[in-house]
Amino acid sequence: MQNTRDVLTPDNLAMLLAIAEAGSFAAAARALDLVPSALTYRVRQIEDALDVLLFDRSARQARPTDAGLELLREGRRVLEDVDAIANRVRRVVTGWEPQLTLSVDGVISPTTMLELVEAFYALQPPTRLKWRDGILSGTAEALASGHADLAIGVTGAANVAGLQSAPLGELRFIFVVAPHHPLARAPEPISDATLRAHRLVAVADSALRGNVTMGILAGQDVFTVDNMRAKIQAQLRGLGGGFLPEPMVRPYVEAGHLVVREVVRPARTVPLSYQWGGPGAAAPGRALQWWLSQLQGPATRRALLENHHHF
Repeated sequence: MQNTRDVLTPDNLAMLLAIAEAGSFAAAARALDLVPSALTYRVRQIEDALDVLLFDRSARQARPTDAGLELLREGRRVLEDVDAIANRVRRVVTGWEPQLTLSVDGVISPTTMLELVEAFYALQPPTRLKWRDGILSGTAEALASGHADLAIGVTGAANVAGLQSAPLGELRFIFVVAPHHPLARAPEPISDATLRAHRLVAVADSALRGNVTMGILAGQDVFTVDNMRAKIQAQLRGLGGGFLPEPMVRPYVEAGHLVVREVVRPARTVPLSYQWGGPGAAAPGRALQWWLSQLQGPATRRALLENHHHF
């Protein structure tokens, strides 16, 4: 029997991910240009070495078991780490990073980010860009874990050795509801007791073990979504109230689709930053240097927080 190191190779992990994505052994075999029997044999070798069943074969589809799901999660992380190592090695030769990954918080203007991406590509660099969405502590976690090179829109100060940080600006959050929501007619300032009786729409922390929350009262009903766009849409439908960045909802407020309500809770102005570096990080390559130079501009920093009119 093969040992686990013999079977948990990058090629085999990529094969298992391909099976899960394709939904069947036959479809994965076609995608990988393999004979189905050869694919099945390789999977059985992995299962024998680990002494677990990775896929439920009782149905027509190949559904990962609980053990399979765990291996897929860890396998995806291992492959990302392998790519990161290869990228760091290649960067030494050219000075340009083969890939630069940006972790961008949901409060950052996508319009301004895409304008920066357009300007970067106009240089015709050899660097590929990757944009990862982040929320709350998840934005910085991608950087600290080595899965991003630059985090934009970080809440709180850098607390990981080696991380560099610079201020991006401050963002004011306001409490808004749809005009037909009961809180739109509640006497102001609205007390915590009144807020607690109504559902709050919240965005989930994107960190793997994230538990950062903002504005949730003890015992309050919460509808949790994955991104700011969904949060705005939920509040426009009257599914709940909640705090949102003022620049992001300004067009909806001006159009009367959302109503700003004064609450007893103190006003919330959140300082944001951008961060780079981290444990074991090399000196910034030419791509990261370009992005850092852009972020030094006051107009760019302001646009990243304010330019939500076409969101």
